[in-house]
Amino acid sequence: MKHVLFFLMLFVPVWIVSAQQDIGYKPGDIARDFSLKNTDGKMVSLAQYKTAKGFIVVFTCNHCPFAKAYEERIIALDKKYASLGYPVVAINPNDAKAEPEDSFENMVARAKEKNYPFPYLLDETQEIAKAYGAKRTPHIYILNKDEKSGLKVMYIGAIDDNFDDATAVKAKYAEDALQALLNGQQPTTTTTKAIGCGIKWKK
Repeated sequence: MKHVLFFLMLFVPVWIVSAQQDIGYKPGDIARDFSLKNTDGKMVSLAQYKTAKGFIVVFTCNHCPFAKAYEERIIALDKKYASLGYPVVAINPNDAKAEPEDSFENMVARAKEKNYPFPYLLDETQEIAKAYGAKRTPHIYILNKDEKSGLKVMYIGAIDDNFDDATAVKAKYAEDALQALLNGQQPTTTTTKAIGCGIKWKK
């Protein structure tokens, strides 16, 4: 009996950690919609985008150096693909108590300063970040509307392969996935490792 208990003590924690790591969406899963507050004070849901073919959902924030490095590229994605049916929807999942720079007031100021062409939403309860499985900022999810099943996850991960220098990018993961969808094809690469700051979870 002691041996059994010892075995359980060793392996149950490992199983719990593994299960926690598996929470969230994988390519091919159907993503849930949400209703979150935008920096203009209005609630935004994906269902409001009647003519969209899909979405570029980006979990991001104000303070993270990686998020700042990708900010212009996120804006460029929206400017290029929103008119083609794939708008950016940015979501800040961070706990403002842990990172005051990510408060709603600072989100409003940031969106105004950078003239975001897309909504910048607050995931105050962190429910959506947890449901999607977001772990870092930025963390990108490309969704495709499926008439029968809903919002199908087509790509998860990084925007490209070089956060530090946009001019040195060799692999544009997000753009490649979007171009494939626009061509009626499946993305070749469906997952990459998101590079960024860890999400600041509520305690």
